[in-house]
Amino acid sequence: MAENVSGSAPAQAAHRCGGALWCVLALALVVGGCVSDDTPPGRVKITYWEKWTGFEGEAMRDVVDAFNASQSRIWVDLLTISQVDQKMILATAGGVPPDVVGLWSSNVNVYADKNALLALDDYCAQAEIGPEDYIRCYWELTTHRGHIWALPTTPATLALHWNKALFRQAGLDPERPPRTIEELDEYAERLTVRDADGHIERMGFMPAEPGWWNWSWGYYFGGRLWDGQSKITVLSPENLRAYRWVQSYAEKYGPSALQTFRSGFGNFSSPQNAFLTSQVAMEIQGVWMHNFIDKYAPELEWGAAPFPYPADRPDLKDTTNAEMDVIAIPAGAKHPDEAFQFIKFVNSQRGMEMLNMGQRKHTPLVNVSPQFLRDHPNPYIEVFIELAKSPNTFSTPRMGIWNEFSSEMSAAFDRIWLGEETPHEALGRVQERMQHKLDRELRRQRARNRRRAPRSRHDHR
Repeated sequence: MAENVSGSAPAQAAHRCGGALWCVLALALVVGGCVSDDTPPGRVKITYWEKWTGFEGEAMRDVVDAFNASQSRIWVDLLTISQVDQKMILATAGGVPPDVVGLWSSNVNVYADKNALLALDDYCAQAEIGPEDYIRCYWELTTHRGHIWALPTTPATLALHWNKALFRQAGLDPERPPRTIEELDEYAERLTVRDADGHIERMGFMPAEPGWWNWSWGYYFGGRLWDGQSKITVLSPENLRAYRWVQSYAEKYGPSALQTFRSGFGNFSSPQNAFLTSQVAMEIQGVWMHNFIDKYAPELEWGAAPFPYPADRPDLKDTTNAEMDVIAIPAGAKHPDEAFQFIKFVNSQRGMEMLNMGQRKHTPLVNVSPQFLRDHPNPYIEVFIELAKSPNTFSTPRMGIWNEFSSEMSAAFDRIWLGEETPHEALGRVQERMQHKLDRELRRQRARNRRRAPRSRHDHR
């Protein structure tokens, strides 16, 4: 894929991307008008690609229907697209992007650097949309290189979920979750159960479960993976402390015993989820966990609270990972003005509360209606909102080499967890490799920036 997709001709893009691009071009042609069109007469149709299915997809469809009914000039055609981020970048390279696309916040900086997104600065200024409207951490995820590239749809923060019934059985107060890492370790030991042969039947807590954020443990101890500019900081004292803590679980309970125990877990999105079956008493999870509890284990007695912090670092209270889905306009979209009118509707209080109530998440907006909080099915929704407002939020590092970085951190976690390397050895390997790759990426970025400026609405005039 070329670094600057916005100026690529379909033939040139096809040469670079091969058959995959032609599949996306065919898809774009089909959804763009080669099938029956039920657009009401006189309306401008905009095509909206989104990734959600099930109740999440229905929640956005309700928003689309509300927008279509709210005015008579624009008609939004919502299409569910798998691997939407990959197909969007290919369609943009081929010159046939959708008018609106639903992505993840982790895509924003990468696609902005590829010139695959339209800068929204002018639109937001005209609509009087700005950082004061949003919880700070979510607005920051929409910006890159001093420009606005997307706006939020559904946000999420992470919290410690605990099983109150298991707390009660272990003699712990079911309404009092651990507040410090030291208490977490103590509770975990009391909640862990072995059979007569010493095999683990239940774990109080394990850093490897669910294993989706193995790169992030350093943040809960005050660490960062890079300085946001040019230096990888994996080997900081805070990160080393975090991964020594991770390794302490393997040393205490045995890496082989933990691997055997974890091999018996069912799929996350199933009734055999380890937390839902009480195989794990405490787990770090997102605001969406309520949906799975409600569907597969409605009888479960549970709670959610901020993840613990080291006792000697009370300044790290309410540390959480904050991420979100976003909505954007691809570079080269045919109807950018109309596309932004829809994005503006989604980001209104009405649109946001409709969407996030439907998906059972919280809104990224500062202003929330009392009715939204009162009627929300997640009894701990305000925990996740308050976490988003914490000064200790963090998110996926916004760097073009993040996919490689994440893979390196996952491999290092496994080596630490299995006792194959010390944290210093494993993280040192990541530090060396990723600093070299970051240096190379920064050289490429400087060269790209000299060759181009970001696309904006004026480029469509």
